[in-house]
Amino acid sequence: MALVRSLLGAKKVLSHSLAAVSSSKRATSAAPKGFLAVYVGEESQKKRYIVPISYLSQPSFQALLSKSEEEFGFDHPMGGLTIPCPEDTFINVTSRLQR
Repeated sequence: MALVRSLLGAKKVLSHSLAAVSSSKRATSAAPKGFLAVYVGEESQKKRYIVPISYLSQPSFQALLSKSEEEFGFDHPMGGLTIPCPEDTFINVTSRLQR
């Protein structure tokens, strides 16, 4: 049941973020089908990454999404999904998911 709630929460964050991306001028190039663009970093030093949507079902990635929701709610200043963590933390999490 907790996994279902986590997935629903991730889906809610994603749907709100995707709506923001589609209306944002910052979203100059869309992510390929099956992928999601995310902005990672702290303060003004954010970097854009393209990640597979399959990451949404992974608990470690869901933890990053929860942190994003706590900090930004559904108002992402970059126009897309913003994950407020150090870039090296994001790379560490996603590299483990690629294995």
